[in-house]
Amino acid sequence: MPEPGAGRYAPSPSGDLHVGNLRTALLAWAFARSTGRRFLIRVEDLDRVRPGAEQRQLDDLAAIGLDWDEPVVRQSERLPIYQAAIDRLTAAGLTYECFCTRREIQQAATAPHGPMGAYPGTCRTLTEEARTRFREQGRPAALRLRSAATEFEIVDELHGRYRGPVDDVVLRRGDGIPAYNLAVVVDDAAQGIDQVVRGDDLLPSTPRQAYLASLLGLSVPHYAHVPLVLNAQGQRLAKRDGAVTLADQRALGATPEQVVTALAHSLGNPATSAAELLDRFDPARLPREPWILDGNGLLQRSRCP
Repeated sequence: MPEPGAGRYAPSPSGDLHVGNLRTALLAWAFARSTGRRFLIRVEDLDRVRPGAEQRQLDDLAAIGLDWDEPVVRQSERLPIYQAAIDRLTAAGLTYECFCTRREIQQAATAPHGPMGAYPGTCRTLTEEARTRFREQGRPAALRLRSAATEFEIVDELHGRYRGPVDDVVLRRGDGIPAYNLAVVVDDAAQGIDQVVRGDDLLPSTPRQAYLASLLGLSVPHYAHVPLVLNAQGQRLAKRDGAVTLADQRALGATPEQVVTALAHSLGNPATSAAELLDRFDPARLPREPWILDGNGLLQRSRCP
């Protein structure tokens, strides 16, 4: 039987991690370590990057007791491997140029054969003359997957079997940057990551990624999509929700250990440190509902619904 590969946490350095991010990172670490896997950090920096955010994020992860194996990997340093994957799909006839603007896509009707909200395939059958005309107009071309499926099924440790939509997902944006759905699939395979633990808001996009992995001949990871931390209005946390970062909590006098204790307790685990949480970790006992932060987001005033 093959040895387990690795789990990972993959933040985007667009700002400081909030307690929801830290909770997911703690879970990803615990899932990996409890199953004998390596734990890796990958910085997904193909989009907006705020100076200094990456180091603050790494410092916060270390402060709550997480450790990781191997050097930190950055997507911005891996562009050739994404292009190689795109080249393979293109050689197989599985890509096409898309000249649609975001507004045009939003205004277009969903394709009759596709799931609700799917790209309607406007550019799927463009003639060479039409493509040339768009280029002469200066329209940037994204590159899309020519999908042969409208749905794909994955198995999730917390959600069980999940079948979700697949459409002609963007592989490379109009500005030439590889798209998230391609990069994450290629990175996970290249790094030997066979366990993906992340927020359950990403569950609907997972069938697209698993389908893309299958087209590239890559193994589909084991998934565990965990509940988010929400504000009192039931929305994802944001800076405006108050003291939601580790720095905020420190400014209020809380220690990283107290923050970890609050995160652990929100998971039904009475631990007071990451190491103790790992000793007591049982995925079957994890809550299935989001953790709600009341008021201004102070950990002391948090509750489960």
